[in-house]
Amino acid sequence: AKRLPRLAGHAAGAEAVRETIKAASELNVRFLTLYTFSAENWKRPPEEVQSLMYLIDEKLRVELSELHQRGVRFRVIGNLKEMPDFLQKSFHEAMELTANNQGLNLVVALNYGARTEIKDAARQIAEEVRQGKLKPDEVTEETFANYLYTAGLPEPELLIRTSGELRLSNF
Repeated sequence: AKRLPRLAGHAAGAEAVRETIKAASELNVRFLTLYTFSAENWKRPPEEVQSLMYLIDEKLRVELSELHQRGVRFRVIGNLKEMPDFLQKSFHEAMELTANNQGLNLVVALNYGARTEIKDAARQIAEEVRQGKLKPDEVTEETFANYLYTAGLPEPELLIRTSGELRLSNF
């Protein structure tokens, strides 16, 4: 709409994320999930995807020290294994560094999609049933929830779509 490259919008979004994290931390919000890269985003032009990977990595590296000083605990949900190696490394380092922090729980949904999450959980459960580690009648809603990427996280209380769109984008 502003006749700028798409990456300019992503960079502006990164600044909005920075301010949101700061405000959430100051307001003692316990959990903040940022839907950073959906599983469907792989369908974007390859140049845009590559630029997004580098932008995400750069912002994480620049902000990590301050996040750690603020006591922010960093976590990723989604299929991190399909992300570029350099980004996997950065995210693992961030999670390791902040693992014991007690402030805001910053959850980054990366290569995330609800359908993919359900599929992966169902496959994992099926494999455990096949191996005899789990019986089919032991699969309850609670059991299923333990296999989701979001295991251990509270249910969302508020969802904000900053782009102005009304769809949930498979969250």
